[in-house]
Amino acid sequence: MTTTTPDRARLRELFDLRSSYNALTGGLYAADPYPIWHELRTTGPVHEGTVHELTGHSENLYFQGLPFPDRPHYSAFSYEACFEAFRNPEMFASSSEPVDPVSGSYGHNNSMLTMGGEQHHRYRGLVQPSFLPNNAKWWIRNWIEECVHELIEAFSADGHAELNVDFCAAIPVLTITGSFGVPVEQALEIRACLNTDQARVIEILVPIVAARRSEPQDDLISVLVQAELTDENGVTQRLSDNEIYSFSLLLLSAGSGTTWKQMGMTITALLQRPDVLGAVREDRTLVKAAIEETLRWTPTDPMFSRFVTEDIEFFGKDIPKGAVIHLCVGAANRDPERWDDPDVFDIHRKKRPTLAFGQGAHMCLGMHVARAEMTVGLNALLDRLPNLRLDETAEQPAFVGMYERGATAIPVLFDVT
Repeated sequence: MTTTTPDRARLRELFDLRSSYNALTGGLYAADPYPIWHELRTTGPVHEGTVHELTGHSENLYFQGLPFPDRPHYSAFSYEACFEAFRNPEMFASSSEPVDPVSGSYGHNNSMLTMGGEQHHRYRGLVQPSFLPNNAKWWIRNWIEECVHELIEAFSADGHAELNVDFCAAIPVLTITGSFGVPVEQALEIRACLNTDQARVIEILVPIVAARRSEPQDDLISVLVQAELTDENGVTQRLSDNEIYSFSLLLLSAGSGTTWKQMGMTITALLQRPDVLGAVREDRTLVKAAIEETLRWTPTDPMFSRFVTEDIEFFGKDIPKGAVIHLCVGAANRDPERWDDPDVFDIHRKKRPTLAFGQGAHMCLGMHVARAEMTVGLNALLDRLPNLRLDETAEQPAFVGMYERGATAIPVLFDVT
């Protein structure tokens, strides 16, 4: 992989959590929601209403399962309730409508993200091998490692940097677009168009798909064009262009839109605790523990939604068929029934599975790639930036957002050798 560093000004424009686009998901929410979520969880595992309404945010927000004003909404806040909903896809479906990736329109709402049952199993199985833990080295070797070090090289002689956008945001977008064979100069254009002009994204992908069909390479787009899907009648065939485009839009969006926020929050949590950062610097086995604890303590996507398929009594609430239930994994990951002192950031706590990446059949496909990006990125910062610390003269990073949470700018200083 040969890269050049992306334009910093463009990165900042696209990855500002408080931008007009992110405002639609509650990006301007600057309070700490966890005390309210704690009270809600204490008074009952499930409540009527949306997470943001129950948190006291009255504006209309758009996210998975929102807004759907014609449907009743419920929200779960305990670990047990969220876990049960994730593990019962027949009762709690990921889509309100059937999904048709062949003849339907391409996009997130017509992809494996919203599929259920055997259909989801067949489509997910096509790409899952590329995202398994033992393939993390493939991602690191081909895209992640070189990208990380080139980004650091761009500011390592300055003695200062802004890590959230110039570093954290750039790594995932360059990794996922690189795995699609997209040149760096088009990577940020794809990111900009994913939610506003998907036709332009497809336009960029058309020649790449055609080229990989005739001559596959060692990349993710080649995996898609060579994939063979066996339908319910036992007929095997290659994916259509429409199916590939739906896959691509989902993978490009997920791959470039979440890990950067989680990485930024991990780095911020450590920088705000110099003693913990020092311990991680000295003992790199703690890098993994720091990442996992941040995923528990403050996941970047603190809510997922499901559509209820039958009338059900669920943790004391009668929920009708057709309702939307919002699973507040942020609250679930701090459930005192599961973790001692759950509000404390403690990288030495006993590891237990969290809901940061979901659970069940729709558990995040790219979670091992995300962990690899964060691990390589954090280790490289500690290796190459001696005495890394927050710049106390600049505005300090804060966690913001309702349904997509992340850190604001992370200004740092370090010694130049």
